[in-house]
Formats: sequence, C-alpha cells, structure tokens
Amino acid sequence: MPRTHGVEQYLEAIYILTGEGVTVLGSVLADYLNVSRPTITQTVQRLSNAGLVTMGAGKEISLTDEGLDKAETVVRRHRLLERWLSDELGLDWADAHVEAGRLEHAISPLVEQRLYERLGHPLTCPHGNLIPGTGSRQPHGMRLTDVVPPAQVEIIRIFEHAEEDLGLLRFLHQAGLIPGAQVNVNQTESRYEAGVPVEVNGQVYALDLTVAERIIVQPASVTQKSE
Repeated sequence: MPRTHGVEQYLEAIYILTGEGVTVLGSVLADYLNVSRPTITQTVQRLSNAGLVTMGAGKEISLTDEGLDKAETVVRRHRLLERWLSDELGLDWADAHVEAGRLEHAISPLVEQRLYERLGHPLTCPHGNLIPGTGSRQPHGMRLTDVVPPAQVEIIRIFEHAEEDLGLLRFLHQAGLIPGAQVNVNQTESRYEAGVPVEVNGQVYALDLTVAERIIVQPASVTQKSE
C-alpha cells in the first residue's frame, strides 16, 4: 500500500513492532514500511536528533518518552477511527484501516475526545488491539499456532502485522475470525498436511501457519468462567 511516510508513520511503526515483542532494527522497519534501507537510516537519524528515538548497542531502535507520547497519540486516533469506520459506517476491516490511516493525522484533540465519547469509550480497535490512554491492559493469550488440538478457544486479537495485509484483513473479517469469536482448533488428518484447521460459525478453514501465528487466543473456558 503506497503512502508517504512522515515522522508519525515511523513512530507508529516502531510503537507497533515494539508492542508485539519485535526487536526493531533498521532492516525490520524498512520491511514493515516497505521503504529502502538508506531511507530508514536517514530518517532514524533525524528522529534521533529530534530526541524521539534512541539507538541501542545492537542498533535496536527504541522510542524516547517524547517519541512514545507522539506515537501513542497517532495510534490512539487510528484505532478510534477504525472503530468508528467499522462500527458506525459499516466499512470492512481493510477499508477502515486504509481510511483511518488517511484521517489520523487530520483530527484535533477535541474531535478525538468527542469520537471516544461517541463510541462509548472503547478499549480496543476492531482487531482487539488496545487503544492507548484507556488505562486498560492487553489480556494474556497465545498464538493460534501454539494451541494443542483438539481445543476450543476464543480470539482475543489480531497482531498489528496483519493489518498491513489488506487481503488478509478482509478474509479474517469475512470468515468471522474476529475478537470474541469461538473457534474450534481441529487436528490435521495426517502429519503431511500443512496449516492449522479451524472451525468458526460452522465453516472450516485450513489456516497457513504465517496467518495462524498472527491470531492471539485464549481458552474458551477462561471467558465462560468469568461470565
């Protein structure tokens, strides 16, 4: 998805990758943003000079307190906009993600707060990722690839990495593989079969491992016991 990568996009990307446990190196950031290595090097240097990021001994990139504040503002607006575009305007996940990316830099703090109130103070975006500033914590879970079948699980969230694959976003949304969905994880018919067989809403899908590892789940019994 071609777009102009300004300071906010870089800070947002570092925030997202760090939140998913990724060591943010220049090469990782370049791949995530789909830009060249030299561009990353130059931009990260500018961010460092501005006091927004620091470079570790292993060349890992981290946000400073100021950089974190700016990144959280962008991410908060993006996720609120995704909620509004999906919940109230009926856009699918992919279209909502694209439009939120276009709007997130244009709304004021006043509109941001009114949007938060209008939506009923949501804690997460449609994909289950926390909205910064709500005071809530991301529930613990496991990757779908780590579930031992047969088992019934509930989807908690979709890793942010998946949001950059618009086709995948549409598939997950249309298939009902969304936060809150109860999913049966089945055994493969033989050890030669690849993928993770899951059943949701009566439909069976054999998910590629690269897709399944982006889906975070918890045992269905966890939710049932808390109700």
